[in-house]
Amino acid sequence: MKFPNQYNCLIQNEFELGEYKIVPIRFQDRKDIMFWRNKQMYHLRQSKPLTQESQNNYFEQVVSKLFIQEKPNQILFSYLRNGVCIGYGGLVHVNWLDKNAEISFIMNTELEEKEFELHWLTYLKLIEQIGFKEIKMHKLFIYAFDVRQHLYHVLVKADYHEDAILTEHCFFNNKFLDVVIHSKINS
Repeated sequence: MKFPNQYNCLIQNEFELGEYKIVPIRFQDRKDIMFWRNKQMYHLRQSKPLTQESQNNYFEQVVSKLFIQEKPNQILFSYLRNGVCIGYGGLVHVNWLDKNAEISFIMNTELEEKEFELHWLTYLKLIEQIGFKEIKMHKLFIYAFDVRQHLYHVLVKADYHEDAILTEHCFFNNKFLDVVIHSKINS
């Protein structure tokens, strides 16, 4: 399958910061992404483990179509260090009318313990270039299950502000979890 490598909704498709870069999500990264998502289900809105078949279908039937849309509901990227994919994410639940989008990001599970802050801060700087400068969103936000306290420190450091706590908003692993929303306004 010939997989697209540029979004029609973007003028610039690659963004770089030192040795880090985000590029339109690459088909070749789908297996790593599946593995990371399955390892990190505890903080994702994913109800069951992904399979190779479900992942291939998702990339072929959903992701490939995002590239040609004028206003896709998500714009996904592979996050690279020196050309190697070490994470992925994007702008999801893009609301073109109200000019806001949710930031999504996961990294290689093995990097979380020692490089969590580095990669989140780097990724936020990169994805903000797309959200604020490229597609001119007014507001970007992060919707997170209240299970990763270390994430909030990083978001505050990147000038995101706590907007809301949705008490017992999601049911996961047989219990209700709060959802914490942080956001940043385009200045």
